[in-house]
Amino acid sequence: MSGEKDNSEINAELALKDHKSASDGVVADMEKQTPLGVDGDEALEIIGNGEVVEIDAAVNRRLLWKIDLHLLPVLCFLYGLQFLDKTTISYASVMGIVKDTHLVGTQYNWLGSVFYIGYLFAEYPANLALQRFPISKFLSSQIVIWGGILMLHAACSNFGGLVSLRILLGILESSISPGFALIVSQWWRKEEQGFRTGIWFCWNGMGQIFGAVVSYAIATSIKSNHYTALKGWQLMFLMTGGLTVVCGIIFFFAIPDSPANAWFLSQEEKVIAIERIRSNNQGVGNKVFKKHQMMEALKDPAAWMIVVFSFTSSIPNGATTNFKNVILKGFGLSSEFSLLYGAPSGAVQVVGTMLICWLADRFSQRLFMSVVALICPIIGFALLATLPITNLNGQLAAFYITSTAAAAFTLVLSMISSNVAGQTKKVTVATMMFIAYCVGNLIGPQIIHLEDAPRYLNCKIIICALYGVCCISLIGLRFVWSFRNRQKVRVIAELGDAYKHILNQEFMDLTDGENKEFRYVL
Repeated sequence: MSGEKDNSEINAELALKDHKSASDGVVADMEKQTPLGVDGDEALEIIGNGEVVEIDAAVNRRLLWKIDLHLLPVLCFLYGLQFLDKTTISYASVMGIVKDTHLVGTQYNWLGSVFYIGYLFAEYPANLALQRFPISKFLSSQIVIWGGILMLHAACSNFGGLVSLRILLGILESSISPGFALIVSQWWRKEEQGFRTGIWFCWNGMGQIFGAVVSYAIATSIKSNHYTALKGWQLMFLMTGGLTVVCGIIFFFAIPDSPANAWFLSQEEKVIAIERIRSNNQGVGNKVFKKHQMMEALKDPAAWMIVVFSFTSSIPNGATTNFKNVILKGFGLSSEFSLLYGAPSGAVQVVGTMLICWLADRFSQRLFMSVVALICPIIGFALLATLPITNLNGQLAAFYITSTAAAAFTLVLSMISSNVAGQTKKVTVATMMFIAYCVGNLIGPQIIHLEDAPRYLNCKIIICALYGVCCISLIGLRFVWSFRNRQKVRVIAELGDAYKHILNQEFMDLTDGENKEFRYVL
């Protein structure tokens, strides 16, 4: 018994020492006369050193609705458009771009891959820029420029021109997903983030629907009217690129850089908007790069599990995104109908992502629902590998249910918003995730070989195995984060009265590892 007591005392002393070392710097900053201090969050400029503000439930609902109404429509439409922009090459593949630009061998495969080469090399600088510069201003500039790059695709007549533009497009689009994840962490509480991320992410599916319908309309119109001034694929690039430029300008004016300077909120509402996310223990942004936070991210096993998930889920994504219409054409559909039959896949992604993300937040089970979202594509690709190729309805149904995989990626992306604290650490983990995403998407097109048409059996077997690895990584994440939650509770209990909560420590840019009060969403 005495041994147990000694161990308990030792643990309490160690916990107290760790707590003091983590909080001493925070206290020092709070003692400074400037509202923001040395390492504090932008939110302190609004709330200063004030006490916690109690928020009335009705006021909270009204403000949440106002935030949703002003931010989500723009985020949704823009995210659907960025997906359409990077996959326009897939529609172009059955609209004559291969022939008109004289592509041979595996050159079309590489048009899908080189986009992610640009994305890969730009990811870290883009994430640093997201921390250093105002988010809205930086993202809007990227959006407008990539819209122009997309329009230039219509002028290409050879492989070299297309490759150059695809690399530039990847560089410019590298900031959009991590940027949107940062916006979510600025505006919504943890328990609200999964569903909100799902709302804008599912617009990938709306992009598929829009692209399928418009490309089908263009292809059939040109075929029936023998219009030759511009090819169908050229019209697609000009239309999507022009629309992107317009949306980038709207984004500049519509999306604030943070709640602290939101144009649609009164001063009182800004305070409440920031107070709403106090429980996130993350703040709204800090522009100081902190090496110790970067090192914490690189040493965090949870971050590497996210990397494994991102890599293994992105290989199937890279394969199906660029070859979706080629695969559908392999079912015996004409070029025009292969475009139109891609629309239900987008509808399944929209409905599936919204439903799964809502259930995840409703029952506080994001990781469990992520695994559920991956079971559907495993079943779908298994059916695609075993059903007779002549069974068109069965093949189409199996193909469509694979689209629920997007919900799993959405929920894991929302975990960076919810479960990674400290601005530099958050940016670093996002960089790690999207570098893995790039490498996976880079490899993806290479696992489909046209000589395996129409069944592509080897590809489907590989995809099933990869999604299995995804499930294992998610189970590992749940174990790690659940263990840490229990550990944090135990440390505070061992400290007892010695533990002290520092005023406004939620806005001190502490990492999830440094902050004893931080709790991981499971």
